[in-house]
Amino acid sequence: MEQVDPIILFDGVCNLCNTSIHKIIKNERKPMYKFASLQSKIGQKILTDFGKDTENLDSIVLIQNGRLHQKSRAILRICKKLKWPYPLVLVFWPIPFFIRDWVYNWVARNRYNWYGKKEECWIPTPDLQKRFLD
Repeated sequence: MEQVDPIILFDGVCNLCNTSIHKIIKNERKPMYKFASLQSKIGQKILTDFGKDTENLDSIVLIQNGRLHQKSRAILRICKKLKWPYPLVLVFWPIPFFIRDWVYNWVARNRYNWYGKKEECWIPTPDLQKRFLD
């Protein structure tokens, strides 16, 4: 898969995930990310191309420079490219990923209970539509 822009895959029905995507869009230093929901055909194809389980939809995924990053690794890499203060999360980089991902998994397991769930994926505004691959 040839790719120029990094792609973020997210749970399209999760309120926490949708809010996070809105924050990423609002706080990018310059528009660089493309987006797709994990549930979309393109999201499913990307996961399949990387040999990932398409049934396990509990992780944010960043595809950048031909590599797939999930969970805390994806979050840290995304936040690194955002406006201040988001790069501050890089203070967590030295913490071993299995500890960071344990926290990530705990939040992921509880996200629907804490933040709710939509019945269908969020549809971007017309001016943002070109950045969404769905």
